[in-house]
Amino acid sequence: MEEEKVKEGVGKLVIIGGAEDKEDRCEILREVVSLAGGEKSKIVVMTTATEKAEEVGEMYETIFKRLGAKEVRIVNINSRQKEEIENAKGLLRNCDCVFFTGGDQLRITSILGGSGIDDMLRDMHEKGVLIVGTSAGASVMSQTMIVEGNDDDSPRKCTIKMAPGLGLLKNVIIDQHFAQRGRIGRLLAAIAQNPSNLGIGIDEDTAIVVEENRFKVIGNNAVTVVDGRWLTHSNVSESKPDEILALTNVLIHILPSGYQFDLKRWRPEPAIEEDKI
Repeated sequence: MEEEKVKEGVGKLVIIGGAEDKEDRCEILREVVSLAGGEKSKIVVMTTATEKAEEVGEMYETIFKRLGAKEVRIVNINSRQKEEIENAKGLLRNCDCVFFTGGDQLRITSILGGSGIDDMLRDMHEKGVLIVGTSAGASVMSQTMIVEGNDDDSPRKCTIKMAPGLGLLKNVIIDQHFAQRGRIGRLLAAIAQNPSNLGIGIDEDTAIVVEENRFKVIGNNAVTVVDGRWLTHSNVSESKPDEILALTNVLIHILPSGYQFDLKRWRPEPAIEEDKI
């Protein structure tokens, strides 16, 4: 079978499964600051996904400054009004990192999609700017994103609704709060309908750091990778919306912290010794 190639820009992505540690070691958020440039880093926190923009923005501003970031700006794009979009573009220029908070992923894409901000983000990423998303902010990283679906249920066609994401990571579908909310069924349903995509389910307080054609797992839980290219049978096309899907020969990988995954060859790689220490 021909190998799929995941294309992304030269910048890194940090995709977080949500509920990352914000009070103790803050491993993931500390890594975000480090990758953004440490004490020289300029971080923009995008709060478009949440209806509690001021509260959430202030929380992340406090955390990132405590972790050593030089400058933290809060940008809440709440409409598609030209003045608001242009003001946001000005704030995004010359930053080292764009951080999308949690909330509702459809708010991000419906407000930013086609506004020019989406194109700007892709251009920034290609030029090396770090793009980060947690929870809903994680879902929008892929070209096709999960909007909603039943938690803790067997895979069914009706359990999953999808929409276009920001397209920073191709040929991948991201799901978040994965093990904690029992979302294996809905990710399997997504891959049954899109078997050319790689399913990546990210647990809470866990993230993947994507660079070139590889990602590395960091955090306290695990990442579940679903590969549907080898499916030998699926009834997704003829099943009724509420019927359980039949899927045979699905390949699943469970990757804890330190493990890596080759996104060009769709192949997991064990943790190197220094990551296990």
